[in-house]
Amino acid sequence: MTKLRSPAGLSNAITYLLLALFALPTHALYFYMKDSSPKCFHEELPKDTLVVGHYTVSQYDQHSHSFSSAEPLGLYITVEEVFDSHHRIVAQKGDAKGRFTFSAADSGEHRLCFSPTNWQHLGSYMLGGEEMGGLRVELDMAIGETSAIESTDKSKMEDLVTRVRDLNGRLGDVRREQVFQREREAEFRDQSESTNSKIVRYTIIQLVILGATCAWQLSHLRSFFIKQKLT
Repeated sequence: MTKLRSPAGLSNAITYLLLALFALPTHALYFYMKDSSPKCFHEELPKDTLVVGHYTVSQYDQHSHSFSSAEPLGLYITVEEVFDSHHRIVAQKGDAKGRFTFSAADSGEHRLCFSPTNWQHLGSYMLGGEEMGGLRVELDMAIGETSAIESTDKSKMEDLVTRVRDLNGRLGDVRREQVFQREREAEFRDQSESTNSKIVRYTIIQLVILGATCAWQLSHLRSFFIKQKLT
C-alpha cells in the first residue's frame, strides 16, 4: 500500500526544492537587434566566478510573421575585463544556437557583447508600433561559483557514465550470446561431420561386403558350371 506524505513533509520537500533552484543565480532575458551592431551588457563578477551562457538567435520572417532559427545564422560573442583596459578574454563565433563559458580571473566589471553573423535583413518586428528589430536573441546565463556549476555538470556526467555502463553491459550480453551461438554452431558442425563420416564409413563397409558377396557368388557359380560340364 502506498503511503501518503503528510502536509508538513510536503512543505519541507517544496522548501528544499526551492532552495535548490535558487542556489545558483541565473539570468534569463531576450533582446532584439536591428543590425550587426553589438549589443553589450555589463556585469560585476567576483574572482573565480564561472559563467555559463546558453543562447538562441532567431530571425523574423514577414511572410510567416514568426521568428525562426536557421543556418547560416550565428552569433559572435566577446567578453572584456573593463577594469583591465578592456582586456578581451572571450572571442567566440557560434551557430544560431549554442553555449559559451568563461571564468573571471579577477574581481571587477566585465562587458559581454553579442553581434549577429551571417544574416539578411528580411524585415523588422513591430511591437506596439515600435520597430524592435529583425533579430531576437534569447540568453540564459548561470552565474555562480565554479564548484556549484561543476556539481551540476558532474551529475550530468555521472548520468552519462551510468548510461554508458548500461550500454556496455548490454553489449557484453550480446557478445556472450554470440559466443554461445558460435559454440553451438561449432558443436553442431562437429556432430554433423561425425555423423557424415559414420555414414560414409558404413556405406564403404556395405560396398565391401556387397563386393565380397558378389565375388563369392561368381566363384560358386563358376565351380558349379565346371562340375556340370564334367558330369
